[in-house]
Amino acid sequence: MDIGNIIKKAGLKVTPQRKILYGIMTQLGHGTIEEIIIKVQEENPDITVSTVYRILDSFCDVKLLSRINHPNGKSYFDITPSDHHHVIVDNELIDYSDPELTELIKQHLKGKMFENLDIDKITVQITANYKKD
Repeated sequence: MDIGNIIKKAGLKVTPQRKILYGIMTQLGHGTIEEIIIKVQEENPDITVSTVYRILDSFCDVKLLSRINHPNGKSYFDITPSDHHHVIVDNELIDYSDPELTELIKQHLKGKMFENLDIDKITVQITANYKKD
């Protein structure tokens, strides 16, 4: 599906700025606001920083992107739409897909106080360090 259709299907107006930003996110996968702004302005220097922030917020609102809070204090934006988890090692953010873990958590929560909720998404964030020899 092309970028314009993805944006339109999410219920947003298709604009050149949104198409550029979404295209950049498909290339990055994950990105900090700083990385995204640099890439956007390389492609079109007329797109302002405030426009980038507004587009990112609108994409998160309609679930085209999700925001990940890194232990280093930075926010990362993630384009991966499917259920997945994250492993953070140093400053590296790694996608980790584990449907069994996701289902196990859903079943566990249903047995607790969450039985009356429809769980939309489960994301586990694992912070790790490389073992020292």
